[in-house]
Parts: sequence; C-alpha cells; structure tokens
Amino acid sequence: MGATDNNSENTPAKTRSRRARGGAASRRQIRGKLTLPSLPVVKRAIPPVDLLDEEGAALIEANADILLEEVGIEFREDAEALEMWKEAGADVKGERVHFPKGLCRELMKTAPSSFIQHARNPARSVEIGGRNTVFAPVYGPPFVRDLEGKRRYATMEDFQNFVKLAYMAPAIHHSGGTVCEPVDVAVNKRHLDMIYSHIRYSDKPFMGSVTAPERAEDSVAMARILFGEEFVDKNCVLLSLINVNSPMVMDATMLGALKVYARANQATILSPFIVAGAMSPVTVAATLAQVLAEVQAGIAFAQLCRPGSPIIMGTFATSMSMQSGAPAFGTPEPAQVLMGAAQFARRFNLPFRSGGSLTGAKLPDSQAAYESANTLWPAMFGGVNFMLHAAGWLEGGLVSSYEKFIMDVDQLEAAQKFAAGIDLSENGQGMDAIREVGPGNHYLGCEHTLANFETAFFTTRVGDNNSFEQWEVEGEKRNEERANAVARQWLEAYKAPDLDPAIDEALQEFIRRKKDSMPDAFA
Repeated sequence: MGATDNNSENTPAKTRSRRARGGAASRRQIRGKLTLPSLPVVKRAIPPVDLLDEEGAALIEANADILLEEVGIEFREDAEALEMWKEAGADVKGERVHFPKGLCRELMKTAPSSFIQHARNPARSVEIGGRNTVFAPVYGPPFVRDLEGKRRYATMEDFQNFVKLAYMAPAIHHSGGTVCEPVDVAVNKRHLDMIYSHIRYSDKPFMGSVTAPERAEDSVAMARILFGEEFVDKNCVLLSLINVNSPMVMDATMLGALKVYARANQATILSPFIVAGAMSPVTVAATLAQVLAEVQAGIAFAQLCRPGSPIIMGTFATSMSMQSGAPAFGTPEPAQVLMGAAQFARRFNLPFRSGGSLTGAKLPDSQAAYESANTLWPAMFGGVNFMLHAAGWLEGGLVSSYEKFIMDVDQLEAAQKFAAGIDLSENGQGMDAIREVGPGNHYLGCEHTLANFETAFFTTRVGDNNSFEQWEVEGEKRNEERANAVARQWLEAYKAPDLDPAIDEALQEFIRRKKDSMPDAFA
C-alpha cells in the first residue's frame, strides 16, 4: 500500500508536503462521514481459568467462614440493618455482626445467576452473567487530563464529553456512572445532572448515584420517569456500585444506598475496595478470604432487603509499594486476587465484577499501556462479567483521560475479538482458499481474501503499522497524539440519540424541583 513512499527520504519536500496536505483533506472528508459500529456484549468462547484447585478453594472458603463467625462484619450507624440481621439469625453485638456458618450463603441463593439491565434503547440492553463480559468506562476521578494536555478538576462539560465518547465507542457496552466528578456543580445536586446526562446523551444502560441514600432515591425516581414505575419494579434498569469499607465494615452511606436499590429491585455491585497491605493482609490467600467474607455479608444483606434482587459479586484489589505506600497497578498479585475471586463467584453462581484498564501512570505512556494490559487480560481470562474502569483510567483512578480512553477502547475491541474464539465455520476453515491458491502462490487476490478483507483482522484506530517514511510524512505522531485526534473527531461527529420530548421535559422538571428544594452545598 505504501510502496511509492518507501524512499521518501529522497522525495522532494514540496511533494511530501502536498501528500501530507492531501492526506489531511482525505481524513477530514472521512470524519464528516464517521460511522462507528456498535459491538454486542462480549460472548467469551474461551473457558475461564481457575487458579485454585478444589483443595485450595475449599481452604480459602473455610477461612472466610471463620472470619464471618469469629471476627464478624461491622454494620455502622444503621439500626435497621442490625435488627434485620438479628431476625435472620445472626449474632449482633453492638454494631458487629457475627454470622453462623452457612447463613450468608443460604441467603445468597435467592440472588440471580444472571440478569438483564435494560437500556432505554432495547437494542443496547445487556445481560450480565454467564459467559458475557460488559465493558463500562472509568468511574470516580475528580480530575481530567484534557485534550489540551492539562491536568485539572473535572467539569460537567467533561462529564458529558465522556458520556458521549462512551456512547460512540463500539466496544463500550455501558454508559457507566461517575465517569468523572464534575466539581463545578454543587455536591448535593450534581448527581441529578449526571444521571440526566447519561439519559440524554446516550441510550446505553447506566449507573445510579450512591453518595447518599436520598441521591439513590433520586436515581430511582428518574429511572421511573424514563421507564415507567411498573417496568422498574419488575426489571433492572439501574446498576450501582456499593463498596465495602475494607477491612470488614459496611458504612451507613453504602448501606443506605444498598437498601434503596435492592428494595427497588435494582442491581448493585457489592465490591470490597482493597489496597493490599493497608486494607487487607499482604498475601493473596488472606486477601481472598477477607474479600469472600465481606462480599458474602453484603450480598446476603441485599437479599434480606428483597429476595431475588439482582446483584454482582465484585472486588477491586491492588497491591501497594511497601516503600512509598502508594497503590501499584498491573502487578501479579492483584491479578491473582481477581482471578481467584472470579472463581469463587462461579462457585456461588453469581455474576462477577473486576478488572479494567488500571494504571498508576501520570500520562498515557508505556507504563499506562503495560499496567492496563496486565489488568485487562487477567480479567478476560478470569471470566469477569462486568468490567468497570475498562477505559479512561489514569493516575491510580484520580484522573479520567480523554487520550487514554481512546487508547483503551482500541484494546477492548482487540480483546473482544480474541474472546470470541476461533472461527470454525466453513468460511473460517478457508479450505477453498487453500485449494484455489495452491503451493508457491499468494492469497492477496484470491476470492476468500476479497470476501473477508474488511473484517479478517483487528484494525487499530490509534496504532501505526505503516512504513517509517509514511509515519514521518504524516507528522511523526505518537500513539497518544493519534488518540487525541480520534477523541476530537468523535466529539465533533457526535449526535445525541432521540429522547421522547415529554420524558425529557418531565426529567428536567424533576431536576428543577429537586434543586430548588435545597441550597447549594460543596462539602
């Protein structure tokens, strides 16, 4: 394809300049006609990898039972939760709940093994569980690294931009939740604008607010406006992240949000947040035992709130630098925790959340790429069903990066193609092609190649596989520079999905009424 450019070192500068300008004009024309495919939820044809044999799994499970019974879990500042546990047969001492062996697992049996989260566009609904993997964007950072290369506090405009990018991205199946924390809107009101942005600027499924029980109530109320009250009562339309305050604490904020969503029949991710060495022991087996104790208590409590309410077993675990105390991402031990926890989710017959494109890097550089790959691939082989932070995470979760988002999405498409397994159809076997070409010839012009050339191989959007000379003519751009251009292109080409004007008006009226009912609070 680049044969005429193989000796561009000897090509006159004016000619190279004309080629570069011509290429830019062609790319602008393509951008004006940008269409992106929408990839379905990943169907993993590859079998999940079990790191533990039966003896090892039984040992860790038994250790978790000991922790639940002897150490217990604190349910803080929630008298109702403590009373519910007493009635269920637990031993409650102050705010510490001790669980008889088997109590939690018996309660967990009513949780579904998989469920559908409905999107306002039914074609975008996702099934979470089984062999499926759903990719969702970064969650939670207060900062962004913007398209001008600046690290700054996130704004509502940034939040909307990331929702739009997630809507455009073929391999992102879910709009996510707090794709960044918009600090230019009052703390007690920003959740309203965030939920509205997911509804207005995307038609993919999305997450609710968990920063206070009343904000969870607002999320459910807005979902009822969008989907209808009866539909919401019978179907999952919201997914929300409930973090255990490791070690071994369920705090009042998370408990309050969990009760709201479970009682409304909406899905929650029960996920310990662990930096091993600080919030769990430094060993993988001990961390897994603690994770299992924490998630069992939380999942069982969700089922006490409403038996059958959908829930995802989750874990977010990373190691730490024993020299500085900083979290370390993409290292072997968290990958082992991830894959081990996924194995227990399968033993409990529950969907599993973990993974992502995690890194402690400050820029979308080689450190970011290696560390993200070292989290993404264990998640794929481990059998993750819902992958939060799949794109955009930077600086240990402090930063949502536009460029990193695009780079990660590129890799998610590659992972999705790999996970589909080997095509053994007649076309995949390609016997006719081999017969047609025979010994000593090439396949470039054969019928099979011409029929498959557009879809045969994964094609990167941000990598450069052209010759050095062509790369030089096109500006010697680094990977993140090309990602920057793609992000700008997608945002420029973005068109909002249709939304019923009556629903839109009702949502805006609800937001106005809620905002008018309280003064701004920034703490």
